[in-house]
Amino acid sequence: MKTDARITIAAAGLWLPPRRESAADVGSTPQKAGYDSVAVSDDTAPPDMAVHAATTALESAGWDGGRLDLLLHAWAYHQGHDYWSAPHYVADRLGAARALPIGIQQICNGGGAALQTAAAHLLADAGTSHALVTTADRFCAPGFDRWRGDLGVSYGDGASALLLCRTGTAETPRGLSLLAIASRAASQLEKMNRGQDDFSPAARSNGEQVDVRRTKKAYLREHGVAGFREIEQDSLRSVVTAALTEAGVPGDDPALRWCVLPRLRTDALESSYLPLLGEVTTAKMLDVGRTTGHLGAGDLPAGIAELMDRDLLDPGERALVLGTGSGFTWSCAVVERPMAAVAEEPA
Repeated sequence: MKTDARITIAAAGLWLPPRRESAADVGSTPQKAGYDSVAVSDDTAPPDMAVHAATTALESAGWDGGRLDLLLHAWAYHQGHDYWSAPHYVADRLGAARALPIGIQQICNGGGAALQTAAAHLLADAGTSHALVTTADRFCAPGFDRWRGDLGVSYGDGASALLLCRTGTAETPRGLSLLAIASRAASQLEKMNRGQDDFSPAARSNGEQVDVRRTKKAYLREHGVAGFREIEQDSLRSVVTAALTEAGVPGDDPALRWCVLPRLRTDALESSYLPLLGEVTTAKMLDVGRTTGHLGAGDLPAGIAELMDRDLLDPGERALVLGTGSGFTWSCAVVERPMAAVAEEPA
């Protein structure tokens, strides 16, 4: 989706718990585990994490919750209650009484899907001028083994928040322009998280813990690794190329400074992502996940938050930000730090 720089990411928030669990804590090494450590929340529930991240973003932008027209909350894992709406909780805690809360449940690409959906609302609906995207996940026992529950990734806890508005509606001295965001799906891979299991009547009926390794291994025994790798490579190349084309940015543009990677294991990045990305862009690869782990639905918006919080783009510079999730779906956003701040207009 091309935005023609009409969407501004006015502010971002990234909330991570202070505690880290190291690879050594679980009897491994960083090289074998693929991470130095992962972020662990001992007691903060995911929706409250989202409120913390959103509060940081709102304060940075100088907004309050009452200014929001739309709130999209994305997650990959249990939010703390069954048959309950976490987006409405986040909206209520932020005082976003006018906002329409919507949940985005696209597993680990939820943040990318939420950002793309928010941008579409802003471009298509004249009544939507200020939007908030949040993500939050906590991968805790007894239902989830953050280190051993999946292949190619270990999971950290945390939340992200992005504030979006139409360009020209808010003063954004540190804001980024969203030039484009593209997504590609390979729905034939949904079986990787289903395996050979029958449909069950309730959560975790097939086992006491979520065990994605088991279902993925069942899929790979049936279909082979080569087929998955081919689909992954084709989808990744397609989504990055589409985002660059929609943004009007060549892959070797000197102003394209960073390519922010999803927070996957080191070996997964080195075997699949880095070789292909090196073919389609000269941007420098930015790996921000070694001390946090994979943040569930939050990798893509957390990548944008890293760019903003760490002031990694100079005026006129651009970045690619990637996200991926089971199903499978891949998303790629192209952002730019504008040459000058946008003047305030009446909201």
